Formats: sequence, C-alpha cells, structure tokens
Amino acid sequence: MEFNHFLSSYLPDPDASGKQLYEHMVEQAVVAEEVGYAGISIPEHHLINILLVPSPLQMAVKIAAVTRHIELATSIAVLPIRDMRVFAGEVVQADALCDGRLVLGVGRGAFKYEIEMLGVPMSETRERFDESLAVLQALLTRKEVSWDGKYYQFGPLTVMPRPEREIPLVVASMAPEGIQACARQGLSVQTTPLSGDHQMLLDQVNAFRRGNAEAKAKSARRARLSLQRATYLARDEADAREKLQLAYEYYRRFDNVFTGPGIVHGGGIEALPRQQSIEELGRNLLICTREQMIDQLSAYAEAGIDEVIMTANFGQSQEDSLDMMRRFGEHVIPHFSSRSNQPNLNKRTG
Repeated sequence: MEFNHFLSSYLPDPDASGKQLYEHMVEQAVVAEEVGYAGISIPEHHLINILLVPSPLQMAVKIAAVTRHIELATSIAVLPIRDMRVFAGEVVQADALCDGRLVLGVGRGAFKYEIEMLGVPMSETRERFDESLAVLQALLTRKEVSWDGKYYQFGPLTVMPRPEREIPLVVASMAPEGIQACARQGLSVQTTPLSGDHQMLLDQVNAFRRGNAEAKAKSARRARLSLQRATYLARDEADAREKLQLAYEYYRRFDNVFTGPGIVHGGGIEALPRQQSIEELGRNLLICTREQMIDQLSAYAEAGIDEVIMTANFGQSQEDSLDMMRRFGEHVIPHFSSRSNQPNLNKRTG
C-alpha cells in the first residue's frame, strides 16, 4: 500500500495570503518526495476558502519543476464546468511538462455552491460528467473525433499536440453503486468516506472488489483503489486532541458546502453546527499516535486498498504539517513498503 499527500490548501482566514498558501503547498510536495510518499494530490475548488486551487494542472506543472519522480495527481478535476475540447489539450500539455508523471483524477464536483455559481445546475452534474468523460477519453485516444450528444455536438477534430502516452485516469466516486460501475469498466477509483464510519469505508471497498472482479473476467488490466482519509500522525495524545479540534472546526465549514446550505461570505465559508460530535468524528478519522496509526492502516492494507490519500491540513501551522510528514515518512511508510523511496514511474496503467 502506498501513500499520497493531499495538498488540502485551507485558508481559515479568507484574507490571508494566497501566495504564501501556494508556496506552502509546493514545500509540502518537495518534502513528500523526500520522505517517501508515492504521490501528491491536488484539489480543485473555486470561490471558497477550502481546497482552493482553481487550476490543478497549473499547480502540477509548478510542482513538477521542483521534484524528480513523485506522481502528480489531480484530485479531482471537475469535468462538468469545462469544455472537454479545451481541457483535453490542457491535459496533454500538462503531462508533457510534468515529464509523464501526471495522474488525471476526474469527477463531477461535490459542492453545490460553487458548481451552481459557475452556471451548472447540480442536478445535471452526473449526466454532464458521464458525457464529458466519454468525450475526454475519445479526444485523448483517437484522432478526428466527432460527437453528437446532449451536451456536446461537434464535427471531426483532433486535439493537438497528441499525448506521448496513455495518461492514467482515476474517477472519483463515493456511492458504492458508482464505485462498482467504474471498477466494472476497468477504471481506477478514488473514494472517501469523509467523516463517515468504518462500515461506510468497507461498503466502498467491497463495491470496488465486486466491480473489479467483473472487469477481470473481460480484461487483464487491474484497476486501482485509492482511499482519501483525514490522516495525521500526532506527536502524542495532546497533539492528537489539538488536531482533532482543528479538524472538527474544518468539517463545520466543509459540511456547509458539501451537504449544507452553502453559506459563504466574501469567499469565507460559515462554520455551522454539526450533528456528529467531536468524539464520533475522532473515531472515524486517523488522527492518532504511531502504534494506533500503524494498526488502523494495516486494516486498510488488508482490505485491499492500493493507496491512501492523506488529508492532513486542518489549519495547523506549516511547521506542524512538515514535521508530521517527516514523522510519517520515518515511522509509518516503512511498515508498508520497502520500496517507498524509489521512483516508480510505470506502476500505473491508464
């Protein structure tokens, strides 16, 4: 099982420096490579002060310039708000500038507030995503593509320049039925239970297994399962309690735009009351000390999860973030892979 550092880019103060935020993200990516993470993941969100990376491909190119071998994943690029004829070319360009290290994670978008502010009804995002994904795959793999669908109609065209390789594709899905459908098609999946419990996680993993078993009967290609989870290796119990409190405040804002009313003022998401207690949240997240961390991650490995994408920024200082990453690289990663510090450029297929 491999580990991927999620560049969660949270600005508790909406008026704080965006330049410093992105400098911190780049610094974290460099440290991730140094201490043995297999990849970094870059979110995409707009108009709000959490996960605020408007252009994940641009961020990937920046990070590629200061790293050597770590994978650079979009997590995720939101397809329904884009024109695939433009986006396909941007993907090809980014992969070339990333020296073939790009992993293209795509999804339909999670926050109604931003999707609808950008002019797309949330109720249409599933249908728009499905067609957009099909168009994108066609444009990246074929010349002279024509399309006659509900959202795309165009005559023969070719995206230029052409891809140098088959760019690995990962589809984000939370619902077990969606996960199984993706895996059935041989697509790698990124999922997350967010603040949900272990049973929710197991339901997602089992759905992937069922779909992957169906795909294997038709294809030799093996899809991968990536699990995103709030994960923080604490120095001690006091540090764990402090970070859990920060995580609880973070989720008060996250829930507002994910399942709540989407109350945003001047780019800042209002923190709303949560139905889940801080104790319940603590049982569902991986914010703990070394032995607890290894025990819980071992259960993930046994379940067949290929990669854990670690969301570890809840508003703590950059110094705390970097110290945590170094602790994790020293004390946890070696338990799961003896090759974690080695370049592994060919481990994925598209």
